[in-house]
Amino acid sequence: MKEKDILKKAYGMPLSSPSYSKGPYRFVDREYLIITYKTDMDALREVVPEPLEIKEPLVKYEFIRMPDSMGFGDYTESGQVIPITYRGKSGGYVHSMYLDCESPISGGREIWGFPKKLAYPTLKVEKDTLIGTLDYGSIRVATGTMGYKYKELNKNAILKSMKEPQFLIKIIPDVNGKLKICQLVKYAATNIKIKGAWSGPAQLELHPHALAPVADLPILEIVSASHFVSDLTLGYGSVVHDYLKKK
Repeated sequence: MKEKDILKKAYGMPLSSPSYSKGPYRFVDREYLIITYKTDMDALREVVPEPLEIKEPLVKYEFIRMPDSMGFGDYTESGQVIPITYRGKSGGYVHSMYLDCESPISGGREIWGFPKKLAYPTLKVEKDTLIGTLDYGSIRVATGTMGYKYKELNKNAILKSMKEPQFLIKIIPDVNGKLKICQLVKYAATNIKIKGAWSGPAQLELHPHALAPVADLPILEIVSASHFVSDLTLGYGSVVHDYLKKK
């Protein structure tokens, strides 16, 4: 293969058969259970990177079903997003993500830097209850429950929150093991359509695990819960801070 052919063909790993397709990526009927809770402020300070700022000791624990995802297929995800501000504007810092499909793990990490790890999340309805779970191997590390569609939520309020920028740290080592890329990345969803949104009584349990440390941000109080279904497009991101750039 000639060098020009390599550069023409290459966009992801491995070269011969990339783990994911080219974007942008469209999601249809993406279903969320988000339980917001108060946590320890010192614990948040330990994990939220500068130059992001924390205003309140809150965490959004998410369970997400993605049955129709362009290039990624059908999978489920679970993790924590921390409300932050960046240059005075509200957003979210993606702290942890656990999912059950290799393609979005590879694509998410390589393109944006999503903190994705292989695990076994679920989101389903049992009788009158919406239930989200996360297992790491055979160990249950998170369980969220909410009364199913108790009260309709304002779709515009959900849409506004969905449009807020999200931030994460993209880390890629060099072949010698040293850091090659260490960047604060911003991205946002576009072409969002909220198909339905509801709230209800909710509870959340987090259990300690060495390799899935969601319980390191402890639950002090449940603040709110939301359940909604949406279509959206996940576009590419932008670098807002380079930690390796010499000042």
